[in-house]
Amino acid sequence: MSKNNNFSNLWKKEDWLAVWIGFIVIAVACVAVLTGSFDFSAAKFGTWHWWENVEEKKSLAAQFNGDFWIKLLRTFLVTGILFGIGIKLQGEKIKKFIPAYIVLFIICILVRMISAEYTLKMYLEWAFWALLIGLLISNTVGTPEWLRPAIRTEFYIKTGLVIMGFSVLFSNIAKFGLYGLGIAWIVTPIVIIFMWWLGTKVLKINNKPLVITLASATSVCGTSAAIATGAAAKAKKEDLSLAISISIIFTILMMVFEPMIIRWAGMNQMMGGALIGGTVDSTGAVVLAGEALGEEAAQVASLVKMIQNILIGFIAFFVAIFFATKVDKSGDAKVGAGEIWNRFPKFIIGFFVASLVASFIVKPLGGDVKAINGVLDQYKNWAFVLAFTSIGLDTNFKSLFKQMQGGKVLWLYIIGQLFNIALTLFAVWILLSGVLFEVPNLDMFK
Repeated sequence: MSKNNNFSNLWKKEDWLAVWIGFIVIAVACVAVLTGSFDFSAAKFGTWHWWENVEEKKSLAAQFNGDFWIKLLRTFLVTGILFGIGIKLQGEKIKKFIPAYIVLFIICILVRMISAEYTLKMYLEWAFWALLIGLLISNTVGTPEWLRPAIRTEFYIKTGLVIMGFSVLFSNIAKFGLYGLGIAWIVTPIVIIFMWWLGTKVLKINNKPLVITLASATSVCGTSAAIATGAAAKAKKEDLSLAISISIIFTILMMVFEPMIIRWAGMNQMMGGALIGGTVDSTGAVVLAGEALGEEAAQVASLVKMIQNILIGFIAFFVAIFFATKVDKSGDAKVGAGEIWNRFPKFIIGFFVASLVASFIVKPLGGDVKAINGVLDQYKNWAFVLAFTSIGLDTNFKSLFKQMQGGKVLWLYIIGQLFNIALTLFAVWILLSGVLFEVPNLDMFK
């Protein structure tokens, strides 16, 4: 590939554009928070109830004040302009994207509004509602063709992942040390290898990109890992939709029932939180499930999941090498570094750079990383809502059922997740039961 083509890839390819958009949002958020000169916060629905003053929750109407409308307009303009520029640079027609994006954004407002309702929020997070509403539209009235220019699932979530990188601090590894590494880093690759063997050798699933995508979603953090690994393995959109759909459905079940089972088993909060952090796929669901056990469990669960999230980039890198050199290799042809680089999802570089900047530049210099992430989290969430809604709008139940291969894919997830839970529980017992190692002091989480 020529140098000119390499240079043009930096501003014409979706992966790199996701990096630049993510960096722009991070940079503006840093300036806004550190200087205090302007407000860059995105819109967020607070928890609301159908009736006012029910457990001190506001009614929905009370949230639609002037400040909310300003933030909502800011959110729409920032995301719309940045993604619009990205679409234009990829050589697509901006005139078709703009009206489609307006409608998609309105649907996403509905998603975030519904998911913030007090009762619904207790059991299901916004990712479920985004997927559900998208699926209802696509499988009833159908997704209109004019809306499809805005359905850019991977573009939205890649950007969200770059922004998410700023919240992944390497200092968390030092905080939890051996405990976090043992639970999050040792178990995860073992589960991936087990599910790869189970899917390809035992269940004999021919779709290998789907197998590795589902294995990563199961062992790391659901959707984020699925996107990164799917890109490295060149998984089809249908494979990605199936893996994410299965992950979300079982995440909901685990979020509700796992804390109940942990309580029933009499496990303490530290061990229970670590088990939740290592097995529940979605970061948001991890927090909710941990809080169901208690404040200490929520802290431990969140920390284990954050340490596990650091693996996203490493796993994508090794999957890219494995698929390029072993799975997709043609005969005796040698696979060079160029092919591995072409396959490697470039937005992972953005994820790492954002993490490094937060960990070794902003935080050491005294920057308020927590406040910056308070702003970035909402932009990340809007990017993810756009992505999940797009998945639903682009998914048909008939095609999903065809991909199940007679139930083999479902069995792959169920057996893999049970193995994940058993192995994580074993690691948690060894490290946090106090039998072999000293139990860490919870003050480290403050």
